[in-house]
Parts: sequence; structure tokens; C-alpha cells
Amino acid sequence: MAATLLASQALAAYSTGPPSLQVSACPMLAVASYNKTVPDQTDFPPTEVALCYTNDSINLAFSAHNETNFYYDRSQGTNEAIWEYEVMETFIALGDKDPQTYLEFEVNPNNVTFQAFIYNPTKVRADGAPFETFFINNTLEAGFTAFTMLDKDQHLWGSSVSIPLGLFNVDNGSAQGTKWRMNFFRTVVAPETFPNQTLGAWSFPDKASFHITPFFGHVEFI
Repeated sequence: MAATLLASQALAAYSTGPPSLQVSACPMLAVASYNKTVPDQTDFPPTEVALCYTNDSINLAFSAHNETNFYYDRSQGTNEAIWEYEVMETFIALGDKDPQTYLEFEVNPNNVTFQAFIYNPTKVRADGAPFETFFINNTLEAGFTAFTMLDKDQHLWGSSVSIPLGLFNVDNGSAQGTKWRMNFFRTVVAPETFPNQTLGAWSFPDKASFHITPFFGHVEFI
């Protein structure tokens, strides 16, 4: 019953536009869930992102269910190509318009992170058009935190993440009432299928690309 409900909600979101979510101050949590692939909407391992905001940060708790691979490259470090393996991601922009510039944050099962501002003026990563990445390297000094736990017996991994509001010119204590565009993604791949990934998303775009901002969901901090 629950799976059927989630599937119908996902189909409705695809046909009527990006989903929306109201997010309260911590410790109250709002949850974005998804279980469909990009772009063909077949079954995907259930994935959740629980959100809230504090005086100075956006807090996210990623949960990747039905995990069998926990696959990553141990040699990779901060801001390297961790997206080639298994990651959970969020794209975040302040405002309610389809953004040209947004934060991309990724975390893998080894708690390695990727964080950068993306400049995507076509909003769809058009071939031959500008597409620039501006890395944030000093993550602790900038206010990022990430803590990842693996539970292989339960086929689960999760990451608790904090992203500073100041990155988006939101002053401390001023988050309530702000509107955002966000999306959440997960990649699944096994050693025997690498580099061919299965992709899942909260607001699933119409092709296998995460950088299509008209499909970002609408989020309001209440």
C-alpha cells in the first residue's frame, strides 16, 4: 500500500510539475522521499532526505535503503569525481526561479564530500554552452559538516550533513520565510556494472542528467 502510494505521488509530481516541501526549524523534520529511476521511472531503492534549518545552517539527513554495494573509490578525496561511484546529492539555490547558479553537494559511503557552486546559464546543461564549477575546498572553515554511517546488515547507509546558510547570503536567524529550489539524487552502481549507474531523484528530470533546473523542487522554510 505504501509503495503504491509513493509511486502514485511520484507520477503525479512528474505530470504536474516539480514537487514542493515545507521545512520547519530544527528539530522538526520534513522528509523528501523517492523510489523511481531517472528518467524512466522504474523501481529504485527507497531513499529519503530529512530537512530542517537552524539559526545558521541547512541540516539534511540522507538515508539510502536497500543498499548492496556501498561502492566507492578509497583513493578519492574532497571534490574529486566521487559521482562516478555511489553518492547521495543535493542541489540548492535560494529563490523560487529556475536557477542558473546553485550549490551541488555530494557525499559517498566513505564520508568523502564534493561541494561546489555550478554556473549553468542554459539551465539544462546544453551541449556546447558554458558550464562552470567553482569548488569549495576548505569545508570545515566554511561551515560544512558531514557524518556518515554504514549498516551493511540492514543494507543501509546514511549521512548527516550541515550546509551554512551564509553561502546563500542568508544572515543568521533570517531563514524563516525564505524560498528555495532544491533537488535530491542518488546513484547506484556495483563493481561488476561500473561505470553504468542507476540514477534516482526526488524530482526526476526528463533525461539522465541532474543539471536540469526547471525540475528542481520548490522548498519553503516556514
